[in-house]
Amino acid sequence: MDPSTSAGTATDDRTFDDGAISSYAEQVRTEGWTVVENAIDLDFVDELSEDLLRLERALGIVPADNFFEGTRTTRIYNLLVHGRLYERIPVHPNVLPIVEKVLDPGLLISSLSSIAIGPDEDAQMIHADDQVIGLPKPHPPIICNTMWALTDFTEENGATRLCPGTHTADHSPIPLQHYDSIPAEMSKGSVLVWVGSLWHGGGANRTDRRRVGVAMNYCAGFLRQQENQQLGIPAATVKGFPRRLQELVGYSIYSGLIGHIDKQHPGKLLLGSDERADLVWDYAKVEAT
Repeated sequence: MDPSTSAGTATDDRTFDDGAISSYAEQVRTEGWTVVENAIDLDFVDELSEDLLRLERALGIVPADNFFEGTRTTRIYNLLVHGRLYERIPVHPNVLPIVEKVLDPGLLISSLSSIAIGPDEDAQMIHADDQVIGLPKPHPPIICNTMWALTDFTEENGATRLCPGTHTADHSPIPLQHYDSIPAEMSKGSVLVWVGSLWHGGGANRTDRRRVGVAMNYCAGFLRQQENQQLGIPAATVKGFPRRLQELVGYSIYSGLIGHIDKQHPGKLLLGSDERADLVWDYAKVEAT
């Protein structure tokens, strides 16, 4: 199934139609993953690539000293503090609606980072993004992550490797054990979307060029975020975000209860907005007699 055939290519600010969005979401729910080809305008991709190189130089970013993050892999975390360019990523109209259908519209940003796998990098160990969460498996999706291809993703340059069908497993992978996997190959401007229970890992790069992607990760609104968005992003920065992005970083209330502050909406208390908290117990008010 190729939902992109009903939507065409998503370039020049064109967006996928509702049918394509629903088809992609259904693939993620049933198969555990999908590749959304041509999801991101290539001019935007090039802007991101150029600015990430600027940030690497300005911040002195170097590879980590552990094998999970990669000793030849460069990562920049908490991208929302590094400029307005990155504000467009979490709310992209060809990606966010898919994830909202896999989780629900009350979802949150879990983390936003870049991942540049350098030449001669080894494959990352196979893991599941939800395996640090103590819930029995299998369970409904609580995490839905995306990888934006800022370069072509090939088997040779380290395309994300997936273990199909493992999102329904009743356990998580054992660290450092070998598992059969396939590469999620995709062209520059495409996006891989998968549920947090799917076993996966970054591939080995056997080329002389970097494989660069942006990891835009989401979680259910009742789950703690991987990166602490409320402390990691200054409130003054959040005030300048579009309202939907403010909600996604956590200035919101989930299902009329989770996230309130003394019955007040966090947007009102911390951002000065006029938003009110419509809490679940407000629907059970006692009528005056």
